[in-house]
Amino acid sequence: MFRKSRLENGLRIITRRMPDMQSVSLGIWIKVGGRYENDHEKGISHFIEHLLFKGTKKYSCRAIKESIEGVGGSLNGFTSEELTCYLVKMPSNYLELALDILSDMVIDPVFPPLEVEKEKQVILEEIKMYRDQPQSYVHELLDALLWPDQPLGIPIIGSPESVSRISRKDLLSFKSRAYTPMNIVVSCAGVVDEDKLARSVAKRFRGLKAAEVNAFSQARQSQEEPRLRIFHKDTEQTHLAMGFHAFRRDHPLKYAVGLLHVILGGNMSSRLFNELREKRGLAYEIGTQVRRFHDTGSFQVHAGIDNRKVGQSLDLIRKELDKAAKIPVRPDEFKRAKEFYLGQLSLAMEETMDSMLWLGESMVTLNKTFTLEQIVREVRQVTRADLREVARQIFKPSRVNLALVGPETIKQDEIYRHLSL
Repeated sequence: MFRKSRLENGLRIITRRMPDMQSVSLGIWIKVGGRYENDHEKGISHFIEHLLFKGTKKYSCRAIKESIEGVGGSLNGFTSEELTCYLVKMPSNYLELALDILSDMVIDPVFPPLEVEKEKQVILEEIKMYRDQPQSYVHELLDALLWPDQPLGIPIIGSPESVSRISRKDLLSFKSRAYTPMNIVVSCAGVVDEDKLARSVAKRFRGLKAAEVNAFSQARQSQEEPRLRIFHKDTEQTHLAMGFHAFRRDHPLKYAVGLLHVILGGNMSSRLFNELREKRGLAYEIGTQVRRFHDTGSFQVHAGIDNRKVGQSLDLIRKELDKAAKIPVRPDEFKRAKEFYLGQLSLAMEETMDSMLWLGESMVTLNKTFTLEQIVREVRQVTRADLREVARQIFKPSRVNLALVGPETIKQDEIYRHLSL
C-alpha cells in the first residue's frame, strides 16, 4: 500500500502509489509546532509557516503561487501543536515542479525584512479575527482550562505581545534549529514514480546536516474539580465548548474513543444532535471532537446554544455523557458507528490529498503507518464494553472543563449549578 525510505541524514519519505488517479498530492512535514516554543517564541512556528510563502532565492512570492496555480494546482500550509506542513495538489505530470518549489521554500527561504514586518501585521490581524469569532475563541478559552500555564493551553498563533516581539533574527534562529532532517518527512500520494521521487528528494535535501529530534515538555493535566471560564460578549447565541482530558495519540483505546465520538456527536445520527437539535431545537450546530497529541488528548463537545436555554442544554449534554458511561451502547447503534467510521476512512483513502495527509501525519508524529486493513481489523475488535470503559474514564464530573462566550445574562453561579449534577 505504501513505501517508506530514509536518507542518510535522517529525513524520511513515505509514498502511496495510486495509478488510477489524475492527481498527485505532496507534503513536506516538520516535527515542530506550538508545543516546541518557549514563552518568548510563542507563535513563531506559525509565523515561519507564513513567511515561507514569501519567497526563496530561486522563487519570488508571486512565482511560487503562479507556478503552482498556473498549471491547475493548489498549495497551502498549516501549523498545529506538534507539526507544520506545506502541501500541494497538482496534475500528476507536474510533481517535479511541486517538489522543487516546496523543497526550496523549506530549505532556502529569504525572509525579506520588509515582508517580516508586513506579515507580522497580518498575523496580528488574524489574532483579532479569531477573537472576534466566538465559535473560534471559545476553543481558545477551553484549551487554557485544559492545559493552564503550558504550551498546549496557549494559542498556536501566539498573542499580540509575543508576535510583536519576534524579530527576523529569532525567526532565522528557530528555523535553523527546528527544520533539520531528523524532523522532516516528505509524503506523497497519487500517480508517482516512487524511485524517481526518492532520488529527487535525496538530491534536494542531502545537503542538510543531521541533528537531534525536536523535543517538548510533557503535558500536565491534574484536575480535581470543574473549571469554568465565561467571556461576556454581546452575541445572538451562547457558544459552548466542554472538554475532558482524554488519551494520547497511540493509546490502545484510540479507536474506541473514535467510535464514542461518532455515537455522541460525530454526525447527524448522533445522540447530541438528536437530543438538542432535532428533538428540542436548542442548537443549530452541535457536535463532538477528539484531539490527540503525543502524550495526552481531549474529548470535546461544542455547540451554539439559545442564550435563554444554556442551563437546559448543559443538563442534556451531561445526561448523555453520563449515560454513555453507565449504559452499554445498543448493538444496532454500535454497528452503525463502526460502519460510519470505516466508511469515512475508506472514502478518504480514495483521495490523493487525504491519503498524503494521513501518511505524513502518522510518520511525523508516530514514525509508523497503518494499512487500511490493519485499522479495519482493530476497529472490528472494539467492543461495546470498551466504549463504556472509555466514557467511564473520561467523563468524570470533577474533571469537566467548560468555556462559554455569551451575553451578560450568562451567570457564573448558575452555570456551576449545572456542572455539579
